[in-house]
Amino acid sequence: MDNPLLEQSGLPAFSHIRPRHVEPAIRAVLAESRARVEEILAAAEPPRWDNLVMPLEALDHRLARAWAPVGHLNAVQNTEALRKAYNACLPLLSDYSSELGQHEGLFRAFERVLAEQGDELQPGQRKILEDALRDFRLAGVALAPEPRQRFRAIMQELSTLGAKFEENVLDATQAWRLHLTDAARLAGLPEGARERAAEAARTRGLEGWVLTLDFPCYLAVMSHATDRALRREMYEAWVTRASDHGPSAGKYDNGPVMAGILRLRQEAAQILGFANYAELSLATKMASSVDEVRGFLEDLARRSRKAAEEELGAVQRFAGEPLEAWDIAFWSERLREHDYQVSDEELRPYFPAERVMEGLFDTTARLFGIRIVPGGEVETWHPDVEFFRIENGDGTLLGHLYTDIYAREQKRGGAWMDECVGRARFGAEVSLPVAFLVCNFMPPVGERPGLLSHDDVVTLFHEFGHCLHHLLTKVEWPSAAGINGVEWDAVELPSQFLENFAWHPEVIERLSGHYQSGAPLPRELLDRLIASRNFQSAMQMLRQVEFALFDIRLHAREAADAAAIIDELDAVRREVAVVSYPDFNRFAHGFSHIFGGGYAAGYYSYKWAEVLSADAFSAFEERGVLDAETGRRFRECILEVGGSVDPMDAFIAFRGRPPEPSALLRLAGIDAETASAA
Repeated sequence: MDNPLLEQSGLPAFSHIRPRHVEPAIRAVLAESRARVEEILAAAEPPRWDNLVMPLEALDHRLARAWAPVGHLNAVQNTEALRKAYNACLPLLSDYSSELGQHEGLFRAFERVLAEQGDELQPGQRKILEDALRDFRLAGVALAPEPRQRFRAIMQELSTLGAKFEENVLDATQAWRLHLTDAARLAGLPEGARERAAEAARTRGLEGWVLTLDFPCYLAVMSHATDRALRREMYEAWVTRASDHGPSAGKYDNGPVMAGILRLRQEAAQILGFANYAELSLATKMASSVDEVRGFLEDLARRSRKAAEEELGAVQRFAGEPLEAWDIAFWSERLREHDYQVSDEELRPYFPAERVMEGLFDTTARLFGIRIVPGGEVETWHPDVEFFRIENGDGTLLGHLYTDIYAREQKRGGAWMDECVGRARFGAEVSLPVAFLVCNFMPPVGERPGLLSHDDVVTLFHEFGHCLHHLLTKVEWPSAAGINGVEWDAVELPSQFLENFAWHPEVIERLSGHYQSGAPLPRELLDRLIASRNFQSAMQMLRQVEFALFDIRLHAREAADAAAIIDELDAVRREVAVVSYPDFNRFAHGFSHIFGGGYAAGYYSYKWAEVLSADAFSAFEERGVLDAETGRRFRECILEVGGSVDPMDAFIAFRGRPPEPSALLRLAGIDAETASAA
């Protein structure tokens, strides 16, 4: 059978990939990999880096190349047939991963390589071996046969439940829509949002307007609709997605899914000798204990609370009436407009997507000595997709980038970077990295191009930071190349670091220009935008701390049912939040980061890495925000080393000292002295 997923050279043939190709391809690759593992192990006597580790790295690289386009298409072009094929492969992949992780022969062989060859290997190679031995233990290699088999079964079930969680969120999001024929109900909505709603109605053969839970539509209503009842209706639909409440109550309920995930994670942790899943998760991270994480988060909450209370009080006074959760975004936007005379809708015309992308590429080119140019005609999964070459300053090809930045149906919400192809070298064969950059911005309408809010610009910089981490790596061992092998609480360093440049006047001037006239963003408006950077930054800080504390506390306790999960979140909110939430709020049921993604007991890493990123950015503030020499050092010390260097050692190599948290508070506009005394 001619199967495009089995092609290992070039780029994925997206237009030829069909759901029927998925399971046969993955089964074929796994069968070949199993056979090769035993051949490699038998031939590796004595086991060495070149005859054991690198051949195994090649197997992992091949499997990743076959699976990456499948996972990607499932996220950006989700269909029933593809979903079925994707889900059929999850237990197969989980079983293979557990089988290798529990392979005693491989474990002993890796031990011998480190013991007998460790002194002659490069530091990055030793780190790969040490991390692998740790992962063998965390996969249950030392377990007796019965608990080992149970651990494998748990891993299979967890992979299936995680996918189910994501599916429920996507289905619940797409199931809701509101058809309106009264234009008065759209009062306050920006023109672009109204046009998109009208187009959504036309595509469904309806008169008037259709509102959906696509995030650009939801945010436009919550921030601008003067109809309070409309805001409440959309808020309830959003915060009850995939739950036992709201307009689709019980239909896509993630309550039992969450409970199952937590029960299995707890059981897996205890099988491995950990008290709870949080301890197991932290075994592979920079933070050393649950207490350290909680202390870090609680300290941020203490430092931010007074300022957050003042920010909320300012909104309430400005509104002049009691506020509910569905009022906060609306009145906050009005207050921001009042205090800074700046609004997202006033700014959007100056941030056409194409111009922003050019400015982003220009900024990173200046910082890191690279060029980003159109990559020519290639196969893609949607007409919106663009393709680029990433080159060194001398024209040497470094890798490729796909961008897919607009919201649409059958596409998972949010923004993310993912690996299409990883960097690797196997003898004379070199594989250059390829990245996916995916967002959900408001798409073009008619003749009007996609226009971004400044928040969208910041999001784009964030995700491109992850892309650079993947694309600029010099590591040629796949398990430590790019974002691979990087401790989870350091992986956000490049992304959050790059966000800061989206707030610098020189950078904003380069990426902005009116979509019709090309006129630059007026200096007065630019100044007001920059002045608004820390508007409600303390409230935002507490919101992220709330999510992170909920995550770490939930995974540090015994397994919980849906009701106990809600109780835990409510308890955290009573301690941390300054905004009150309605009883029907079911945020946890859509918290994909920890139930469907890789952030379980690791959501704190956003704030942990933000300490690193803020301090790293301060080096540019000291030497010039677009200083090429500082950019070169950041590239060499952070971006190029991937997971081959301990992240703290990498940071110290760049900064010359350990990170200092004061830079984070300063960038957030929180008075460190006042905060410390609070």
